[in-house]
Amino acid sequence: VNQSKLDLFCKLGYGKQDICKVLENLGPEALEDDVLRELIRVGSKPQALENQAQPSPLKLVARGSCSTAPGLKPPGQDKSDPSDSLRPIVIDGSNVAMSHGNKLVFSCWGIQLAVDWFRQRGHTYIKVFVPLWRKEPPRQDSPIADQHILEELEKQSILVYTPSRKVKGKRVVCYDDRYIVKVAYEKDGIIVSNDHYRDLQNENPEWKWFIEQRLLMYSFVSNRFMPPDDPLGRHGPTLDNFLSKKPVLPEKKLQPCPYGKKCTYGNKCKFYHPERLRQAQLSVADELRAKTKVLLTLGKEEDRWNCSP
Repeated sequence: VNQSKLDLFCKLGYGKQDICKVLENLGPEALEDDVLRELIRVGSKPQALENQAQPSPLKLVARGSCSTAPGLKPPGQDKSDPSDSLRPIVIDGSNVAMSHGNKLVFSCWGIQLAVDWFRQRGHTYIKVFVPLWRKEPPRQDSPIADQHILEELEKQSILVYTPSRKVKGKRVVCYDDRYIVKVAYEKDGIIVSNDHYRDLQNENPEWKWFIEQRLLMYSFVSNRFMPPDDPLGRHGPTLDNFLSKKPVLPEKKLQPCPYGKKCTYGNKCKFYHPERLRQAQLSVADELRAKTKVLLTLGKEEDRWNCSP
């Protein structure tokens, strides 16, 4: 019996040593499903899969040749940079600062908190857009707090001032929201703002889709920048997948049935049955019907043999 099982699993591609170890542990009367499950649990792989997992052998290069084999990277460049998989971040500086200042004060510290949050995640492309007139000394009708933070962020090439000028004593301000949406759209990044930009959505249908799918809202809780864990709703992507270029799908873990082999639900059981991997998961009623059909056919054949001369 062991020899037949050994031949069977050898044909499937498993190594003889692993099969012999499993057969010794389970005994000669072990079922094929139990042996297969134990091989999977031990971590044994068929030889075909192992050959695929092994890297291809290096090609020899003639002495004196400076060219490297195709597909090979020089040392120090084989590790992929995790920041390459993260989306660029474009922050609406006015919206973030006023939100942190409770819509009364332009709080530059709120911008710093948002920038630090994305830095800690590993984002390298972070841009903050603020109107140029925020460089001017604060007035009573537009107070500014921690204005020196703007200068520091500008030196770090993070903060960008949108242009503005004065004409006959009146300030002419360019629309900074258009800068924010345009740069985020071209970079295929994320817009950080609590503004919905409805006027820009109506202006450009491509921007409409982009704003709906790439707008990251936020809250400040005790001087802590907190975006939601589900930026696009309960059925949307997680925050990690939302901020990354290559989303990672969660692995579906099958929950084993608590009744095990004593389960009587058959194919209607919603849990995982490892012992039924190669068996048709029939319900108890279907199994009884199948057995009665077999018995009836056998009884009819016996009657035919008895009636025949």
